[in-house]
Amino acid sequence: MNRVKEKVAIVTGGANGIGKAICELLAEEGAWVLVADIEDEPGREMVRGIAKKGGRAEYFHADVSRREDAAAAVQKAVEQNGRIDILCNNAAYLGKSHAILESTDQEWDKCIKVALMGTHYFTKEALPYMIRQKKGSIVNVVSIQALAGMMTSVAYTATKAALLGYTLSAAYDYGPHNIRVNSLCPGPIQTRISAGPGEAHYKWQCDNTVLGRVGYPEEVAWAALFLASDEASYVTGVTLPVDGGWTSK
Repeated sequence: MNRVKEKVAIVTGGANGIGKAICELLAEEGAWVLVADIEDEPGREMVRGIAKKGGRAEYFHADVSRREDAAAAVQKAVEQNGRIDILCNNAAYLGKSHAILESTDQEWDKCIKVALMGTHYFTKEALPYMIRQKKGSIVNVVSIQALAGMMTSVAYTATKAALLGYTLSAAYDYGPHNIRVNSLCPGPIQTRISAGPGEAHYKWQCDNTVLGRVGYPEEVAWAALFLASDEASYVTGVTLPVDGGWTSK
C-alpha cells in the first residue's frame, strides 16, 4: 500500500486503459496523482473513484501535443505539492493503421506530436524540478511495436521506436542527477479499443505470445509501479517488455 507513499506523480493519457490502471495503482500505493488527458468525463470519474477509495488524485485537461498544456499541467502539480517525483508518459495516438504507401502526413503528424513530442514536452517541463530535488523517475510507455515488426502501422511503429532512443538519451544525460528514465513496452493488452474474444485479430495476438493470452492494463501498471518506485533505484535506461513473451521468440 505504500510503495510510492507521499510521491507526486503525473500520468499522461490517464483517463482510460493502461493509463487509468497506472493512475489507480499509483494512488492505491500512496502517491498523489495528476491525471492529464483530453477525455474530461472519464478522467474526472476515475479521480472520483480514487477519492472514494481514500486515494488522492486530480484531473487536468491537457492536450499533450501542445507545449503550453504540458507546462500548465506540470505547474499545477508543483503548485499543489512543491515537487514532482514520477512522470509517466503514457499518451499516444493509434488511429486507423496504414502501411507506407497508404499512410498520410496527417497520420504521421499526429503520431509524432502526441507520443513523441508529448513525451518531450512533459519531460522537459518536469526535469528542472527533478534536478532541483536530485531525484525522479520517468516511465515512458512505448510498445513492443518498437521491438518487433507489425503490419500496416508504420507511423505508430516508427514513433514508438523513436521513444526508445529518447529514453536512452534522457537516461544518459540525467543519470548524474539521480533521475531514472525507463521504457515500458506493452504487448497485446485488452482495452476498450482492442480486439475481443472471438475476433480473428484477438486469436492472432494470443497465438503470438508465449503465455497464449492477451494481457490486462493492471499487469502493465504493476510494471510501471516498479519502475516508478524506489525498488528500481538502480534501474535506468532499460526497455521492459510486458508482452506475455511475444518478443522472446
